[in-house]
Amino acid sequence: MIICAGNNESFDFAQPMGVGLIETAMNLTRLCLFDKPEFLLFVGSAGSYGDAKIFDIIESKTASNIELGFLTNDAYTPLDNVVSTNTTKVKDIVVNSSNYISTCQDITKKFLPLGIGIENMEFFSVLKIAEEFKIPAGGVFCITNYTDENAHVDFIKNHEKAKELLSRHVALRIKELTT
Repeated sequence: MIICAGNNESFDFAQPMGVGLIETAMNLTRLCLFDKPEFLLFVGSAGSYGDAKIFDIIESKTASNIELGFLTNDAYTPLDNVVSTNTTKVKDIVVNSSNYISTCQDITKKFLPLGIGIENMEFFSVLKIAEEFKIPAGGVFCITNYTDENAHVDFIKNHEKAKELLSRHVALRIKELTT
């Protein structure tokens, strides 16, 4: 099953699950309880912490939930904040998830040495639910912006093209898998 956030990030080939960590967790849990999918592929936009370029397509099976306060030593968590469905030895770009969009490049560049390259609001929830229900899962993302003071303006400017690129990428991957 292919899923997405919804609202302004919908695709005709994907079922919307909600925006952010909470809506996604609630709606995906409900779906898995009543009609458990064989696999989950999340499709969405993402912001880059600096290495990935605008309109790059990133595939990943690893997500984190690390707030900016952790990077500045102003917060900690007793929770396991990284999840992966990756069973290969190929290293993923980790996708960080938060209910907030990062806008301070000085702080977010601290993610890069940790192997965390991009952010998407929903992906951590997707992988946590997939892990709980033992469903193979992954994500495909198109970079719309950098995590800087222009994040929102760039996201708005690049969002439609990113959705087109994601649609083409997913269609090609499906074709590869079915031929």
